Amino acid sequence: MTDTATETQTFKLHETDTGSSDVQVGKLTERITHLTAHLGEHKKDFSTRRGLLKLVARRRKLLDYLKSQNPERYQNLLTALKLRR
Repeated sequence: MTDTATETQTFKLHETDTGSSDVQVGKLTERITHLTAHLGEHKKDFSTRRGLLKLVARRRKLLDYLKSQNPERYQNLLTALKLRR
C-alpha cells in the first residue's frame, strides 16, 4: 500500500467503507494533488486541467453535502486533509 492509500484508510467509518463522503473526498484529494503536480510540469496540458477542475467541483459538492449533514465530520475532514475553507 502507498502512503496516500493509508491516509484514505483513516477516513473509513467502518471496515468495508468505500463510498462514504469522507472516503470519496480523501480519494479525490489524492487525485487532485497528483494532477496539480503534473500540471506544474506540463503547463499546456489543457485536457488534464479540465479534468482537474471537474474533480475540484465534485469534491466541493461532497464537502458541501457533508457540511449540511454532519458539521463535526466535515471539520475533522478539513483538518485532516489540510484544506482551506
